[in-house]
Amino acid sequence: MFEIFSYGDAGWGDEILRGLAITVQLAIVTLPVGLLIGFLAAFASLSEFRPLRALGFGYTTVMRGLPEILTLFVVYNGVGLLLNLTLRWWKPDAPPTDFSPFVAGVIALGMVFGAFAGEVLRGAFQSLDKGQVEAGRAIGMTDRQIFLRIQLPQLWRFALPGLGNLWINMLKDTALVSVIALDDLMRMTKVAVGVTKQPFTFYLLACLIYWAMCVLSEVVLARMEHRANRGIRRA
Repeated sequence: MFEIFSYGDAGWGDEILRGLAITVQLAIVTLPVGLLIGFLAAFASLSEFRPLRALGFGYTTVMRGLPEILTLFVVYNGVGLLLNLTLRWWKPDAPPTDFSPFVAGVIALGMVFGAFAGEVLRGAFQSLDKGQVEAGRAIGMTDRQIFLRIQLPQLWRFALPGLGNLWINMLKDTALVSVIALDDLMRMTKVAVGVTKQPFTFYLLACLIYWAMCVLSEVVLARMEHRANRGIRRA
């Protein structure tokens, strides 16, 4: 039985590991993209400028209401179509080009992560003591200094539990990119199942791998939360 997990032509171990590597790369690259979108959405939602505030709330409301796989299809097909139309307009004789499934996955998952992260960060911002901001301004600190030295260190303490849950959900959602032909862990598992006709074995292996990644993430997040809450007196 274990021969099918070996390396080389006799097994699928190397294919599964390559798929796992792509899954991890996709999640790691998507995280900063999603956080950036989340901060922008949070700032927009907290803005005193009404159109910008409406834009922030509108983005988070729409994106949180769409299925992730539908967002993935729209980004992959829509951006690919726009790219080819732009190339055709710029150079009419240019051959059609394929949009990278990896980039499409990063954009789509980043947009979804950013929408949920925006709400988490908005709530974290509203949990901060406004008196500390006023105190910072009273001693001559700029808004940038107030954000970096006062707000941001405390912001992570409030937002980290919610962002950690979003990270774990996003790690599992990377399996969706298999439908757009990215050779991630889920797609390589499907290929192995199609060739070996052993669905239970390979899908169980995929379940264990995803579970292990989530458990490892929870351990790291727990340590990050412990560090972020150091010096905080517990009631």
